Amino acid sequence: MALNVGMVTIDCVDPQALSEFWSAALGVPVDAVHGNYVYLARPADGGPVVSFQGVPEPRVGKNRVHLDLNGSRAVEVPRLVALGATVVEEHEAPGTAWTVLEDPEGNVFCVGEDA
Repeated sequence: MALNVGMVTIDCVDPQALSEFWSAALGVPVDAVHGNYVYLARPADGGPVVSFQGVPEPRVGKNRVHLDLNGSRAVEVPRLVALGATVVEEHEAPGTAWTVLEDPEGNVFCVGEDA
């Protein structure tokens, strides 16, 4: 039996507000709300569901796991900033480049593309 990633859950203070940002960012609608949990719909490509779990404390320090998204940085980074993300830094390595951003609650994520 092999494991696969079925869902990625992001702890947050306001799951409804953060799910709205990520729904717009990923182009995936909110599928369900169960109390302090909000679930986006499964992406059309069959990737993992992204969900949001309300927790009482804000994030402190760098998150240990983050989403790495692929797309045109020239298109996606300004779009994500307009939705409420903040650019943190830019990186380049042989054959790839990526932008580090934070979502409205300060959770780090990246948008990368092959160079």
